[in-house]
Amino acid sequence: MTDVAALGELLIDFIRDGDGTNGNPAYEANPGGAPCNVLAMLAKLGRSTAFIGKVGNDGFGRQLRDAIVRAGISAEGLVLGDGAPTTLAFVHTGPDGERDFSFYRENGADTLLTKEEVHTDLIKGCRIFHFGTLSMTDEPCLSATKYALETAKAAKALISFDPNYRPPLWKSEEQAKAAAWFGIHSCDILKIADDELMWLTGMQSCDAAAQELRKQTEAKIIFVTLGRNGSFALYGNRKVYEPAFLTPDTADTTGAGDTFCACALSYLLEHGTEGLTDGQLGEMLRFANAAAGIITTRKGALLSMPERAEIEAVLAAKI
Repeated sequence: MTDVAALGELLIDFIRDGDGTNGNPAYEANPGGAPCNVLAMLAKLGRSTAFIGKVGNDGFGRQLRDAIVRAGISAEGLVLGDGAPTTLAFVHTGPDGERDFSFYRENGADTLLTKEEVHTDLIKGCRIFHFGTLSMTDEPCLSATKYALETAKAAKALISFDPNYRPPLWKSEEQAKAAAWFGIHSCDILKIADDELMWLTGMQSCDAAAQELRKQTEAKIIFVTLGRNGSFALYGNRKVYEPAFLTPDTADTTGAGDTFCACALSYLLEHGTEGLTDGQLGEMLRFANAAAGIITTRKGALLSMPERAEIEAVLAAKI
């Protein structure tokens, strides 16, 4: 049985790496895509993982296939499709490490995954099925996502969801909100960023927005990431908060939320979702925050995930 199977986008993140010889911006082609970032961190923690998605049968697609195998992720569910290019994203990073994205995705291979191409055996044999909204921006991948979700629910897998909202990829804000609410209403485990939370609820207070969200989902546990301000978990009628592990060496925040999500899922794989104490919730958040802090000091995410020993060293230094 696979611990976690994820469906979604797998793409190339072009991240600025100084200037070329003529003073032009130089970019490094880093493997990326939120679902696979999550799987890569899970693999670092010793979890078995499998990815379901589609890339182009081109140089970038083959690079991505090799990258996920190198990261310890099963590529059995990855389709290399002819006639459509691999999706590309250019990540423009500000002085504080925050990002702005430019996507080249129209008719991109990841949006063309069909129901027939979904590797259902990987889903039927997993403990957690993870997805986001970006596989729901276009058909046929929208139908493929819903089919995969139905398969996971029928197999009694836990459902994990992260909206991962990227405004440029949606035809309208209303369409994006509908997809996010669909995932929120479908999941057992929800990871959401504070800005996404307030965007969805229309509230200016993160706490008020979280309580409103709590009323509208049957998720067993909700994780809210607050960037440099840390994170908190909502579990039943309880809230547990832990501060971030800040570093002056922040280079790129790409993948920080995915790293956090993976660490939380790994903890839940070990301890389950029932009867968690405040102490356990705090332990889970601290570990996830520490890992997310480490990934912000590195460029890219999928092939840059920290080892467990690195995370434990950061935690030990804070004691």
